[in-house]
Amino acid sequence: MAKIHEVAEAAGVSISTVSYALSGKRSISPATRDRVERAAALLGYEPNAGARMLAGRRTHIFALTEPFRADTHAPTHMSFVLATSIAARRYDYDILLLTDAEASAGMRRVSASGLVDGIIVLDVAPRDDRVALSRAIDVPTVFIGVPDDVEGLVCVDLDFEAAAALAVDRLADAGHRRIGFLGHPESAYALSNFPPRVRRGIEQAARRRAVTLSTAFPGEGDERRRDIGDAVRRMVGEGVTALALHCDDAAHSAVLEELAAAGLSVPGEMSVVSVGSSFDTTSFSTPLDRIPLEPDISCELAVELASRLADGEHVEPGVRLTAPRYQPFGSVSDPR
Repeated sequence: MAKIHEVAEAAGVSISTVSYALSGKRSISPATRDRVERAAALLGYEPNAGARMLAGRRTHIFALTEPFRADTHAPTHMSFVLATSIAARRYDYDILLLTDAEASAGMRRVSASGLVDGIIVLDVAPRDDRVALSRAIDVPTVFIGVPDDVEGLVCVDLDFEAAAALAVDRLADAGHRRIGFLGHPESAYALSNFPPRVRRGIEQAARRRAVTLSTAFPGEGDERRRDIGDAVRRMVGEGVTALALHCDDAAHSAVLEELAAAGLSVPGEMSVVSVGSSFDTTSFSTPLDRIPLEPDISCELAVELASRLADGEHVEPGVRLTAPRYQPFGSVSDPR
């Protein structure tokens, strides 16, 4: 049986327009309604009983659960909130932002109230309380992130393992045999799902390419700047000729300052690649090659899947990863 997104593609309209045209819940121009009805008839599409029932009580609101904590990196998190909101408007949805530090409380509240047609989950932890809750409630839920337990979930995200491997491959292809990896504070590897995936991807790619890997995970607060300096100096002493950075913009700046203080130019004496950055790496004292986070791609897919679920369409559970892309800005060179 045809799916609603296939009808939308055939008619040249959005999924929500198909829903409105076939349910009669909103005014649609006669020409558009006719085009949708002809496409549905041609493809043999019929809304299932669940979809027809939902159409009578739709709110056209998605809840976005994004817990704000003391350690939240606001610019990165807000880029996902903005990208989700923009994508939602293309599907005629508004966003209700849930910022409870105890994230599952907000999910319980909106699922019990019938206020939303779906829930989109951000800032996913490896062992996230919202995983079990999403299985217990009737509201369709899509995760932007990949928890440890994905059984029965719909998840989308950047392929962080592939992004990390892309960085190592670029550096190894340039001739680097000893690479340094500077990541987030160790606490981030328990709180968020993506740092462990980058770390794993770096380590696996280093083994595959037979390069020597040095790692550092600078601490938080007042110790962080000192730790970064110590790590860079240690790696330079170990003969590292290239760095892969997966950390915030302040840490990137600190690394470049430390290299400059040591008299090492980029890319002359040290090559540098930024992995999964949400900020502009061309604004640093030396523009850096990067594999960007690109939240708009993951958020667009998440909203599409949530809209299809809200329309009563079956969406196969599973993890959908978007491919990373490499943006060169001249910070990688041959070490010889």
